[in-house]
Amino acid sequence: MEKTGKKGNAFTNNPIVRAIGVQRIVVVLAVILLAVFFCLMSPAFRQYSTLVSILDYSYYITFMAIGVTFCLISGGNDLSVGTGMICYALAGGYLVQQLNAPVWVGMIVTILLGLCFGVLNGVMVSIMNLPPFIATLCSMLITRGLGSIITGGLAVSWPSRSSEGGWFRSLFKIIDKGTLIPVGFGIVIIAVIVMTIVLNRTKIGRYIIAIGSNKEAARLSGVNVVKHQMMAYIISGFFAGLAGIAYAATFSSSVAPGTGAGLELDAIGAAIIGGTSMTGGSGSIIGTLLGVFVMSLLKTGLPYIGLQANWQQIITGLVLIAAIYIDVLKNKRAARK
Repeated sequence: MEKTGKKGNAFTNNPIVRAIGVQRIVVVLAVILLAVFFCLMSPAFRQYSTLVSILDYSYYITFMAIGVTFCLISGGNDLSVGTGMICYALAGGYLVQQLNAPVWVGMIVTILLGLCFGVLNGVMVSIMNLPPFIATLCSMLITRGLGSIITGGLAVSWPSRSSEGGWFRSLFKIIDKGTLIPVGFGIVIIAVIVMTIVLNRTKIGRYIIAIGSNKEAARLSGVNVVKHQMMAYIISGFFAGLAGIAYAATFSSSVAPGTGAGLELDAIGAAIIGGTSMTGGSGSIIGTLLGVFVMSLLKTGLPYIGLQANWQQIITGLVLIAAIYIDVLKNKRAARK
């Protein structure tokens, strides 16, 4: 008889490697190699301010990517998080700037509006049975136009750090003796830990994974598919709202209506790079965070070596092709087992 044994090699069969995951190890190495590469290529990249810039980008991308991860794992997607983030930040900022509402009210409205669109996306996908791509594409168009309508086509500025109400910026970045301290990274880590527990240790997370793995089998097993599929989009909407607050807090420039298209690709790309399957059923929040740092390093580091926006998009696209191809190979390998 033919002997059977563990498939793979000594590296992939190592207990530590199996526990962490091969793709996550590859992404960690990619982050390290990118950081070393940019440091060697540009002395300016080695400044402390560069680290702050990388983290500034990572905040809003991470929040969007956490929500998108749940949608992808459920077998869906959410294309509305980019324009949604801008729309929600515009609505909250308009209340603060034009209607003199307290900043905390603007922040709550930003999150609530994200939740509303999360519910809308969930209804369209789970109850109306619209394809997630089409449903969230419609939401993307709606949020892009709604932001302009709310503000009358004008940009919105949240309170500056030195003005009354500027305290909310200290949630992500404080100034101590002239030095910027990116305290928002602590909020990001807390969010990653909490949502990792939700995904892996709660009924909601396990059922979302089950729906993405096999929707019909989950239904036959007694899972309320409509409820839990909707929950994935509600989570995404909530984190898009948080992303809107992070975006407004970390960047001093005004939030401009009609923008945000394309930012969803940063979030989706980060999730895919981090190991979330495009076909659903698998993924991790920690992997998504690692993918965010790949995207943030590319976004921050490429200009330091003289590559402008067009080249940045090409290189980011090539990275995504590689990540998606790895996902395809993983699915083929799993199908053969």
